[in-house]
Amino acid sequence: MTAAFALATSLLWGLADFGGGLLSKRMRELTVVVVSQGAAAVVLGAIVVATGAWSELDARLLWCAGAAGAIGPVAMLAFYRALALGPMGVVSPIATLGGVVVPIGTGVLLHAERPGVWQAAGVLVALGGVVLAGGVGSGGASVERRTIGLTLGAALGFGATIQLIAEATPTVTGLFLALFVQRLVNVVVGGGALAVSARRGAPVLPAGGVAEVRAALPSLAFVGLADVAANGTYAVAAQSGPVTVAAVLASLYPVVTALAARGVLQERLRALQTAGAGLALLGSLLLASG
Repeated sequence: MTAAFALATSLLWGLADFGGGLLSKRMRELTVVVVSQGAAAVVLGAIVVATGAWSELDARLLWCAGAAGAIGPVAMLAFYRALALGPMGVVSPIATLGGVVVPIGTGVLLHAERPGVWQAAGVLVALGGVVLAGGVGSGGASVERRTIGLTLGAALGFGATIQLIAEATPTVTGLFLALFVQRLVNVVVGGGALAVSARRGAPVLPAGGVAEVRAALPSLAFVGLADVAANGTYAVAAQSGPVTVAAVLASLYPVVTALAARGVLQERLRALQTAGAGLALLGSLLLASG
């Protein structure tokens, strides 16, 4: 059961990343974030009401989930921008690093934990992967320094978000409440940023206007709901078996994103970029398994 739910998590996260990146090529990344997370908030709200999770609301959960919600839009904005600018087969594996590096770093700094040998090896492998993923030579998809910078920033933001949600509550129902609060803050922060952009004269809607956003609603909702479902399947996987197994298998989602980009967008990577993306993913697996 643990393996099945963890692999389902990888599939859902991978498809959500691909969908978000694809939509960001057609409309503003911030619009994608606000609408998709709005759909997620609606579904999570229904789950919270159905499970009675409101009873677990306390100051710690509210603070941690609220902080995660404030960081989340910035991280997602950077990530979707990177996916829109660069090859998904490079961006997605690098972005996984934050989800394991930040929790490990938190353990070292706050709890005096010492990384294991495999985790130390994972850091070196992942760093080598990031360098190679930039690509050298001619041909294939190019990756600008800006794209790598956005991806690394998004990775740190994702890692901080994951750590904050993990600190918010130890229970599954509490997790859904924390995710609901996080999504609400996502929408408020993202919506506020959109309003500020509109006042400054920046385009908020795509070229097709409201009609184009309305037409894309099913896809936007899928991105948000797939992310919510992935959080749920991961919670089940972690509760039903070894957390290490769940974390490692759930970290495979960049493979799904890369395969989707290859099949739908015909995305081609240079040999060194492919090796770099693979090393970044291997580094993440080593870090998670340590």
